[in-house]
Amino acid sequence: MPLYQAYLDPIAARQDTLVEELLTLAAINSGSQNLDGLDRMATRLAELFAPLGGEQRLIELKPYQVVNKRGELEDRALGRALSIRKRPEAPLRIFLGGHMDTVFGIEHAFQACRWLDEQTLNGPGVADLKGGLLVMLTALQALEQSPWAENIGWEVLINPDEEIGSPGSAPLLLDAAKRNHLGLVYEPSLPDGSLAGARKGSGNFSVVARGRAAHAGRDHAAGRNAIALLAEFITAIDALNGRREGVTVNVGYVEGGGPVNIVPDLAIARFNVRIAAPEDEAWFLGEARQLVERLNGREGYAFELHGHFNRKPKILSQSNLRLFELLRDCGETLGFSLSWKPTGGCCDGNNLAAAGLPNVDNLGVRGGKIHSDQEFMLKDSLTERAQLSALLMMKLASGEIAWSEKVPGDIRE
Repeated sequence: MPLYQAYLDPIAARQDTLVEELLTLAAINSGSQNLDGLDRMATRLAELFAPLGGEQRLIELKPYQVVNKRGELEDRALGRALSIRKRPEAPLRIFLGGHMDTVFGIEHAFQACRWLDEQTLNGPGVADLKGGLLVMLTALQALEQSPWAENIGWEVLINPDEEIGSPGSAPLLLDAAKRNHLGLVYEPSLPDGSLAGARKGSGNFSVVARGRAAHAGRDHAAGRNAIALLAEFITAIDALNGRREGVTVNVGYVEGGGPVNIVPDLAIARFNVRIAAPEDEAWFLGEARQLVERLNGREGYAFELHGHFNRKPKILSQSNLRLFELLRDCGETLGFSLSWKPTGGCCDGNNLAAAGLPNVDNLGVRGGKIHSDQEFMLKDSLTERAQLSALLMMKLASGEIAWSEKVPGDIRE
């Protein structure tokens, strides 16, 4: 530890500066669909990371498809991703990832930060994931100031679409996984400070039910009620909960109809599916397609299913476990304990693991109640978690820790 102390101590002294910068970042609305806000975030992040050196690029992402209110597929634009690479030819290369978008759009009421107490900051994105971006930056600054920096290469990717499943940045994550030996992702830690181990996979789907409009009084029998058909689908798809261990279905959005004297001819629902094992994907898709085929057999109706599984389950490999153990050892050196546990959540760590890159994916701040207006982060975790990542990277760069790309028994899907 004395070997690294001179580069870790300055991190602790930066806590107030980090808090001020976090307040600045949180004040920029960067909901996944707010392209202006995402552009401001990308510009500010590029400025913050510039002193580290490395090649910076702002990368345009391809639009992704969504089902609109008319039940039609349409392209929707995405913000730009920020990529920074330094020493890409180094013998050991680390990927560091995070996202700049939040779940709080420009129209959301949750736009401002407030202190709940001296330690607890409530605000949009303070934990998920803007605090984590500052943890990442601070750890890299410590590495670059150390005498071992030249022994290690690193690649940063900060994407603008993680909260909607990384539809545009997924290819960038795949490419990065092929170039690097291990990954560090800065999602917030679990509320008790522990790390996420195995993660469930996830898929987002939309269903469109089309019927036939008619006067609800004069000609009701001629109509085909799309809402009624959609309700039948929702009841059946929800009934899949409990049918297979680890698989959950959540219908989160429904719309359709209009004046109640008209038989509605269009209804739309959106739902999310979580799976625990790779084979669960085929099981769910088989059940869903059978249901769609049955509903499509009704006279006067048409039923469409859109969507896919965009994140595979994260199955812990031997390399993943070794990386957890190394972080646990670093935590003990710094005076705190670390554990890991499975979670139903998913993130870009799933994508990286599916591509074969061992990674730990919630090295950001300690906090909780994310995706709600109660989101919070704990102030002292900014420096605590920055020291954790910095110590790991310096130990790797100095040669105290040896890392090979493959460990016997590695799971590579």
